Amino acid sequence: MQDRKRLEEAIQQDQQISALTSDIQTLFELGVEGEDVTADIGREMKQLAARLSILETNMLLGGEHDARSAIITIHPGAGGTESQDWAEMLLRMYLRWAERNNIKAVITDRLEGEGAGIKSATLEMNGENAYGLLQSEIGVHRLVRISPFDANARRHTSFASVFVIPQIDDEIKIDIKTEDLRVDTFRASGAGGQHVNRTDSAIRMTHLPTGLVVQCQNERSQHKNRAGALKQLRARLYEFEMRKRREEEKKLEDTKLDINFGSQIRSYVLAPYRMIKDHRTKLSIGDVDRVLEGDMEELIHAFLVWRKTGKVAGDAKDDLPD
Repeated sequence: MQDRKRLEEAIQQDQQISALTSDIQTLFELGVEGEDVTADIGREMKQLAARLSILETNMLLGGEHDARSAIITIHPGAGGTESQDWAEMLLRMYLRWAERNNIKAVITDRLEGEGAGIKSATLEMNGENAYGLLQSEIGVHRLVRISPFDANARRHTSFASVFVIPQIDDEIKIDIKTEDLRVDTFRASGAGGQHVNRTDSAIRMTHLPTGLVVQCQNERSQHKNRAGALKQLRARLYEFEMRKRREEEKKLEDTKLDINFGSQIRSYVLAPYRMIKDHRTKLSIGDVDRVLEGDMEELIHAFLVWRKTGKVAGDAKDDLPD
């Protein structure tokens, strides 16, 4: 059902883009005939650009866990109430983003700050591609503003860290395909009597994708040895998957950064000017309030392009009309 839903959405996207392209072509033809359609073309081109951006974003989500739901943890940096308030602002931003994208957000843990804000928060983002999209948020977020908690109205810099991991099912399903196995038979060696040693009843089983090899030769029946080898292989594959998961978790843990100066991925400046700057993609956005209200699509798209291609904002000129 999930695959069907994904395919239906892809078909719907294609139909919408085709319809917009056809409308733009018609408008150009009217323009050639002398009609004033400049404003209409500009409006339709912006809609087409938005559709293509969504399509490109979905195409950039190809990681092993990108389609999974996500778990987000938020922690304020040093600075007491100021940083705790900033952490709560980020929490609100992600909740608004989830609402805009039909992703179910559930706060599973929230520790209130002293006076204002939060000391920490954990929330689940339950929806398709949540982890793939929210990887753009992993790191330290920096806020510069006139502090509402400072009686002298001085400018303060605050930090908060955001960490995102994919939701993994507790149950590891081991699916062994026949075409992934190479089964060799051989005559058992060692003690066991003439019935064990007389025929090629021993089994050596190789799992081709992983290279794992198991063998069983303690039964006189080839059928029983095959069943024993499969049981061993299933256990070995389970251990292999668990080890791989531990390595992935360690890799994710290693991406955590200290919550201080010089380690931020993004700066949100509210004073003396207003701008958001992503330090990885070089993307700058002047409408800070729009982003803090959950409109993060531009930042996410720029991150996915940068991760995939290494290109930063400004590498390619936008030919679409303003």
